Amino acid sequence: MNCLICHTPYNPTVSWRYLLTLKKVDCLCSKCRNALMRIDGEICDSCGRPFAGLEPLHRQGRLCTDCVRWQEDDEWKDVLTKNRSVYMYDEFMKEVVALWKFRGDYAIVQAFQEEFCHEFDRYFDHTFLIVPIPLSAERLYERGFNQAKALAELLALPIHELLHRHHLEKQSKKSRRERLRTENVFQLSEKTSLQDRHIVLIDDIYTTGTTLRHAAKVLLKAGAASVSSFTLARG
Repeated sequence: MNCLICHTPYNPTVSWRYLLTLKKVDCLCSKCRNALMRIDGEICDSCGRPFAGLEPLHRQGRLCTDCVRWQEDDEWKDVLTKNRSVYMYDEFMKEVVALWKFRGDYAIVQAFQEEFCHEFDRYFDHTFLIVPIPLSAERLYERGFNQAKALAELLALPIHELLHRHHLEKQSKKSRRERLRTENVFQLSEKTSLQDRHIVLIDDIYTTGTTLRHAAKVLLKAGAASVSSFTLARG
């Protein structure tokens, strides 16, 4: 079979463990699998940023300085309860995301299933409403699929598409300050009460956290008790 990422032919090792548990054979070659850098060790309590290799001046106690800034802003304090991510958004992951998200290689999502589900179960449970971050209709037409929904579907739990997104310039082109000044692109897709419900937003990448916080604001206004996020990678 061929690796889903590099397309190199390889012979997957099938052990008795695979046969006895009916575990799926890995769809990645060992080189690509080992290149995916799992987030491990001590992390920021709020955004899940790894502290390993982070300069001391970028950390205050159990938070990174980015999250300290969010908490010091009255408009954004406690809007997002926490974020957790599976992989580092390093150079290799950037290439993988480009293949998957921008070049339309949808099948790559299968490579993330086991670790994505495992990490979700570490931090969340079935009581959370799973809400994928939506694409605008224009962006969905361009890509052919919503990567956040594709990730949410890996969890095999009910998905609640509660949000609608307006089409604006790509947020990745903007600075953190510019993102904060941008009008909220999200609104509820239908009138609904989220009273006392705990929500986890699903997205592909956490960078500044601005997009996720904009979405969280809308859900909190509708009565949600808390909004967290779970992403494939942490930038």
